[in-house]
Amino acid sequence: MIEFLFFGFYSFNLPRFSLIVDMEILESSSELSARIHALKEAGKVIGFVPTMGALHQGHLSLAMEAGKQSDVVVVSIFVNPTQFNNPADLERYPRDIQKDADMLSETPCELLFVPTVKEVYPEPDNRVFDFGPLDKVMEGHYRPGHFNGVAQVVSRLFDLVKPDKAFFGEKDFQQLAIVRAMVRQLNVPVEIVSCAIIREEDGLAMSSRNQLLSDAQRKNAPVIARTLSESCNFAQSHNVADTIGFVVESINASPELQVEYFEIVDGNTLQTVNSWDESNYIVGCVAVFAGEIRLIDNVIYRKGIS
Repeated sequence: MIEFLFFGFYSFNLPRFSLIVDMEILESSSELSARIHALKEAGKVIGFVPTMGALHQGHLSLAMEAGKQSDVVVVSIFVNPTQFNNPADLERYPRDIQKDADMLSETPCELLFVPTVKEVYPEPDNRVFDFGPLDKVMEGHYRPGHFNGVAQVVSRLFDLVKPDKAFFGEKDFQQLAIVRAMVRQLNVPVEIVSCAIIREEDGLAMSSRNQLLSDAQRKNAPVIARTLSESCNFAQSHNVADTIGFVVESINASPELQVEYFEIVDGNTLQTVNSWDESNYIVGCVAVFAGEIRLIDNVIYRKGIS
């Protein structure tokens, strides 16, 4: 009998941050490199949180975790154009550097890197990565070129920041797998640390795109997390195909929401599974449109020891 994991979809109640540090904001990659070099010479462990801004408690939780595991925390804010296959999505992405900086000032972040496109890409980045089947499914299928852009920018930021540890949220489950694969391919000496999904009180996975939702869309969006939670119980007495049908039908029955995909996959290979006993690490990944706003989430059905 498969042992399914409980999916708790309520929020982590993060405390108000009592640790306030002096945060330096850098726009120049040369200035950043000089600061990092000095810190490395002093033997400091560098923790890095790459973001595209429009920060929320999920991002802040990554900075807090980086503070626990590192001597110096670096956060970047850079809306990377090479990972948007839809120009309208790039244009629509929310930006508010001052608000982001104010939020980060109450975390252990000491260096905030806010480069221009020219600083990150002094020359066009024409690299093409081969991740095998990892980037051909789910997000990779529906957003062709997206993960190549992710690999370009993350590898470039790793080159500039030279972190010992980098912190990523588990909401972007496939991205986490891609980053780990990229680190292995390029032999980058960095530890990738995955951090739990941070959710709103009603279960909605925190995302920068949430602030773009209309009132009606925001009201219905928690159905995504609630359905994933309910599917854990459903899966105990139903097969994989029935569970997929349950999730898709339940979400699509909600006004404002339309499933783009829901796939149940091996958590390591990201390839679909057809039965619960095919893998000891099984994850359900979903992408849902609320109007033109695209939301993603995931649920772990099973995570055993390999």
